[in-house]
Amino acid sequence: MQCVELNPVGNFDPWEQDKIDELLHQEITQSLGGKLIFENESVKLWDLYLDPGERIPFRHLNTNYSWVCTTGGLALTRHGNGKINMIKLDPGDTEYCELKGKNLTNDLENIGEDPIIINILEYKESQVGKQLLFSD
Repeated sequence: MQCVELNPVGNFDPWEQDKIDELLHQEITQSLGGKLIFENESVKLWDLYLDPGERIPFRHLNTNYSWVCTTGGLALTRHGNGKINMIKLDPGDTEYCELKGKNLTNDLENIGEDPIIINILEYKESQVGKQLLFSD
């Protein structure tokens, strides 16, 4: 995965007005992906499929999760703090994100010519001791 910052934190000047309006005035989901395909007491498995030109709206990210991109592609992500990144994904790219308690906001838009498929594994907290549950 390669990431290039196109716009710095705090600068909303190059933003399209409809994206600013969405960020400020619409209800923002906490869903990590497009479709929830599995859930148990420990994890949620999300499937995110974006056709060329398709975009998922802004979402709050405040849980730990990992993801794998199965297709590769080119994406644009806008962050609630003004930052904009362009991301080049290769098939098999993966990352672990530790965001519990950080409450970040971003969107994701496929700006490439091919569909992007990302599988996201969201980790739940247990109610006992606020530690992650892992099963054998």
